[in-house]
Amino acid sequence: MGAGARAKDSALAAFIACVLAIPLVGFDINTAGSLTIVETRFGWVAIAVAGVFVGRLGLGFLPRRQLSFEPLGIAVFLNRNIRPLAWCGLAAAVIWPFLPFSSNYLVDLATNVLIYIMLGWGLNVVVGLAGLLDLGYAAFYAVGAYSFALFAQDFDLSFWQALPISGLLAACAGVLLGFPVLRLRGDYLAIVTLGFGEIVRIILRNWSSLTGGPNGINNIPRPSLFGLVFAAGAPPGKTTFAQFFGISFDPGHRLIFLYFVILALALATNFITLRLRRLPIGRAWEALREDEIACRAIGINPTTVKLSAFGTGALLAGFAGAFFATRLGFISPESFTFQESATVVAIVVLGGRGSQLGVVLAAVVLVTLPEFGREIGQFRMLFFGAAMVAIMIWRPRGLLALRAPSIQIAEPAREAAE
Repeated sequence: MGAGARAKDSALAAFIACVLAIPLVGFDINTAGSLTIVETRFGWVAIAVAGVFVGRLGLGFLPRRQLSFEPLGIAVFLNRNIRPLAWCGLAAAVIWPFLPFSSNYLVDLATNVLIYIMLGWGLNVVVGLAGLLDLGYAAFYAVGAYSFALFAQDFDLSFWQALPISGLLAACAGVLLGFPVLRLRGDYLAIVTLGFGEIVRIILRNWSSLTGGPNGINNIPRPSLFGLVFAAGAPPGKTTFAQFFGISFDPGHRLIFLYFVILALALATNFITLRLRRLPIGRAWEALREDEIACRAIGINPTTVKLSAFGTGALLAGFAGAFFATRLGFISPESFTFQESATVVAIVVLGGRGSQLGVVLAAVVLVTLPEFGREIGQFRMLFFGAAMVAIMIWRPRGLLALRAPSIQIAEPAREAAE
């Protein structure tokens, strides 16, 4: 392709980007009292169009063989040192709240990152191991959150008592979703799961007598540490954490406690998924991902395998939803929109399907990115889309597509030297 053809191709790409960017990025609607103010942001449109033109032009000059970027050195290093890196990461996570520069804001941000890591590991079972694209994962997240809120308020159950119930109800929802999609694959499966997520959100918004409708549920009980509550004052018959240890009350104690709760839940999720992957059911998931017809040929029942994948992924999402509800003390249907599902799917795809370490890296990047500024946060979904396109071009398998082998065959013993 000549220089003129590349320039025309880049100009066409820039024109398409301009047409899409004007309605999506070019206008900002704000309210001031009863007035609605429409502001233009054509400067951002110009930057986007210029970036698309330059990027497309640069890709045109690259040979096709260089479009695939595979840092083998990094992959080999990580594969050989995965255990030391994992232990270093765990040590850093444990001491994070106690570092000199740490603050309540950073602890709360780390808690949010851990929630998405837990969700990413749960969805990794469905998408990464079983190869089933689920675009309605937020539905199970919502089932876990609302189950915990309702059982905690109506039956006066504590967080630790309602947590397994929330997970089991979410798993039941996952199995119910699995039945209608047993014969679907690819895009059709994705569309059905997307519809299921929207159905759950609409039910939560319209079933006001049970879920509170658009107003949601507030005053959700907070978790306690062996009956010690993290508050300035304790209800009759209970003791606060500060009173028991004879220290002054600090709101940061509750944030640190919640951080370690979600850290424990995330580590349990990681342990469960790694152990399941080494069991026969985990190997059946991977076989289903590679070839469903071959699974049937060797006697694996795809129905059972799919239902188990959906149920396991939903179980882990239900646990995360229960923690989300008790952390905020308030939930509403707007907390479980398609954007949440898209975020978790982006974390799994960008990190590398089936890669536990890749999910951690992608969650840290995608969750902390909007915190760098309001302008960046507004274009969060735009960054998601651009990142997905870049990953599909340069790293189709994800940032860190590293998966420990399910079965390791020992090398045959070498014969004794002559």
